[in-house]
Parts: sequence; structure tokens; C-alpha cells
Amino acid sequence: MHSALWVSKTGMAAQDTKMTAISNNLANVNTVGFKRDRIVFEDLFYSIQRQPGAQVDQVNQLPTGVQLGSGVRVVGSQKVFTQGNSQNTGQELDLAVMGKGFFQIENSDGEIMYSRNGQFHVNSEGIVVNSQGLPLQPQVQIPENIKSVSIGVDGTVSGITTDDPAPQQLGQITLAKFINPAGLEAVGGNLFRETDASGQAEELIAGEDGVGSIKQGALEGSNVQVVEEMVDMITTQRAYEMNAKVVSAADDMLKFVSQSL
Repeated sequence: MHSALWVSKTGMAAQDTKMTAISNNLANVNTVGFKRDRIVFEDLFYSIQRQPGAQVDQVNQLPTGVQLGSGVRVVGSQKVFTQGNSQNTGQELDLAVMGKGFFQIENSDGEIMYSRNGQFHVNSEGIVVNSQGLPLQPQVQIPENIKSVSIGVDGTVSGITTDDPAPQQLGQITLAKFINPAGLEAVGGNLFRETDASGQAEELIAGEDGVGSIKQGALEGSNVQVVEEMVDMITTQRAYEMNAKVVSAADDMLKFVSQSL
């Protein structure tokens, strides 16, 4: 096979993967707490036909060599955990993390998952849950006679009953911090799972030891910037087209040789 065909094939495959990530970013532009994906590329091994620095004679060396690359590949996709825009909603169970940190969610098999989506609700038992009905951890239960709920910047949950104007404490929302949040595994549903790459979760009070504070009545929007994604999409499309053009050009070269011999 002509080497240019193989190299351009790897370029087309890599750009196709990047376009998939861009489309997912744009699809989730309105997803609460969504973090955009970034594709990481690296070049493949090189065929060295002349070694740089090789001896020309006993005195002189080659200043450069002949090194031909064999293409590109995708080595990873990285979640970019920059802060999304805060959207005020006025709902008392809508929470936004202003800074680093994740809410802790217990899934159906008891495993602790992590999320930036602070859109919470109360189920039939008064337990605070996310949109999928999974409970927030540490668990917070709101009694029936509570008429209003207040959540402090440190995650302290208090409520005022219909009988007593004095607030009573209902629970404490803590946040989890990771040394490498980009190493978390995205499992869908606005949830992440701890991995060896992310390191172990450190549970902390909001506002302490580098974690963000909690803002009640607000939600963190997606950190996808539509204009940037659109520009990136156009660049990716053009790169794909150019790689396809190389395939066509290499094919024409092979056709010319076969017809000329």
C-alpha cells in the first residue's frame, strides 16, 4: 500500500473521532453541570531512513536525517472541568458548586457516584434525590411539616416548620474532591465514577480545603461554548477533507504509474 494512503487514513479516523466529541459537546449545551470533552492526539512511530547525526565521513555528520511519519492516533478524551455559568432559578433545592468539588450520589447498587448536577428533588419519603431518583449522600430527609428549606454556603441544611419559626438543622451536604478529576469515568446521567487515575475521593465541607462553596437557588450550566465548538467543527471538517484529498491524490499517483509502466 502507498504510505500516503495509510497516513491519510489515520488522519481521517482521528478527525472523525474528534467530530464525534464535538457533536456530543453541542448536543449537551443545555445539560446542567455538563463538562465538555477534549480529544488528545499523538503522532505514530517514524520510519527513519537516514539517522540524524550519522557520520558522512570521519569528520562530518549529517545535520538532519530522513524521518517519515506514519500518521496520527487518538490517545484519549479528556473532560474539561472549567466552571460553567451559574443560572439563578429560585428553586430551594437547586444547588450549584462554585469552584471545585462534586455532589455524592448513591446509585441503585449502593456505589457512590459523583456529579456536578445540583438539580435535586424530594421523593415520597422526604429524601433529597436527583432527577433519576437516586439519593444524595450524606442523606438528607425533609419532614412533611417543613415549609421552607435553607442551604448554607457550607452545605448546612436547615428548615422552618409550620409550628416553630426557629430553624432546625436537617442535615449536612458535603462535597468530594479528586486530585485528578479528568481521570473520572463518565457513565452518563450526569454521573462520574472514581477510577485509579482520578485518585480516591476526599469528602470535605463546602468552602474548606480547596473545594467550592454551595449556592442555593442556582444551577451550574454546561461549560460548552457554542462559538468555539462551531469553529472547531469547521476546522475538523476541513482537516478531514484534506486527508480525503490526499487519498485521492495518492490514488491518482498510483494510477499514473500503473498506466505508464
